[in-house]
Amino acid sequence: MAIIHKTSMTPGKLELLASWLPTQPWYASAGRAAEPVRAGGFRLDDPEGEVGMEFMVLTDDSGGRPVAYHVPLTYRGSPLEDAEAALIGTSEHGVLGRRWVYDGTRDPVLVGQLLSLLQGRTVAQAQTESDTPDPSVTTEFDGRSLLVPLLPPLRPEVAHTARDSEIALGDGSRLTVARVLRPHEATGVPSGAIGGVTAGWTAPDGTTSRALFAALYAG
Repeated sequence: MAIIHKTSMTPGKLELLASWLPTQPWYASAGRAAEPVRAGGFRLDDPEGEVGMEFMVLTDDSGGRPVAYHVPLTYRGSPLEDAEAALIGTSEHGVLGRRWVYDGTRDPVLVGQLLSLLQGRTVAQAQTESDTPDPSVTTEFDGRSLLVPLLPPLRPEVAHTARDSEIALGDGSRLTVARVLRPHEATGVPSGAIGGVTAGWTAPDGTTSRALFAALYAG
């Protein structure tokens, strides 16, 4: 169980992400400074109790229209080996000390727990409360006849598109993580996928939305 500490981080998450977002290929407002606002998300627990995992939703209207981004993050007490390209930054946590903050799509612990969520082997947790399941995060999985359980790669290979990050799982399967959320599209398992995760967020103007956060495709 992850413990959510009511404390500060310096620099804060939004400060780190404001610098990192414009460097990503799926950032919609190219050439503009990001103005991210936290809009929701959820967490997953690390069975080993070492890595913090957060699936954060940010809204940003620096390009003249609001865009909702999905940013999976991991928080570690020491650097992840051979993952310099995945590092978003470091921050001083008021309780835990220095934390290394990573793009979660490149962290094998987060990829493994996301696969567990998809397959119904773990439960999404509330973003800001300890030991509190988040029933608003829903999953569908129709790949239960798989003979071999899907396992995370030791070092995720990630390819980016204008809207998604695609993680190769090594057996021909792939995990697609939405980066630019699509609230007006159908949720649930998309055509050709064997699993999906749907969650929601609340925009600064109070508008609530839901969208597909991740989908799993068999090889």
